[in-house]
Amino acid sequence: QVQLVESGGGLVQAGGSLRLSCAASGRTISTYHVGWFRQAPGKERNFVAATAWSSGATYYADSVKDRFTISRDNAKNTVYLQMNSLKPEDTAKYYCAAEGSRYSTPPRLFDEYAYWGQGTQVTVSS
Repeated sequence: QVQLVESGGGLVQAGGSLRLSCAASGRTISTYHVGWFRQAPGKERNFVAATAWSSGATYYADSVKDRFTISRDNAKNTVYLQMNSLKPEDTAKYYCAAEGSRYSTPPRLFDEYAYWGQGTQVTVSS
């Protein structure tokens, strides 16, 4: 079983940047698809980005494409989400999630991920 811990959230002005980290323990992250999701108060948990375990291919929600970059450092057992050109609508709690290789590509639905971190808050002021 893999445990996930997010960090790097905070308060930033619109147009600024943050880098979120998702540190894994218990198992090597290289054998898992890893996704980032976000949830604003009163809203659903939505897909943001994901990286595939085998190919390293990356996937993004349209709303963050060209602004966010997901990457993984298997040596550090960590996945990152670099967020640039942040907008107030990016404000949410961000979660990382991991799923084993039963899917050929990373799922985009939150309920298809088995392992979750506790989340980190990102607030973007206008």
